[in-house]
Amino acid sequence: MKKILLFHLSDCPYCHYARRALKELAEEDPAYGRVQVEWIEERRHPEIADRYDYYYVPTVFYEGTKLYEAHPSETYEDCKQNIKAALDRVLAG
Repeated sequence: MKKILLFHLSDCPYCHYARRALKELAEEDPAYGRVQVEWIEERRHPEIADRYDYYYVPTVFYEGTKLYEAHPSETYEDCKQNIKAALDRVLAG
């Protein structure tokens, strides 16, 4: 099974978008649900987060490559499209 790392903060509204997007995408296409997501709360696991290069959350990595990093003022639809694009890359590879 393919696995992504998703860095997040528990109180981040954009991270809630990512969680919602992942759920909706898996409901729309079961292939998306077959990608395992390892949620890493950066404040609880700084020893992991510090090994990756990103500034904003949510951020998605696959095999050490950053596939998506949120940006301020991103809408839910932006987030969902970016998460979908990241999952498409994982599934294609």
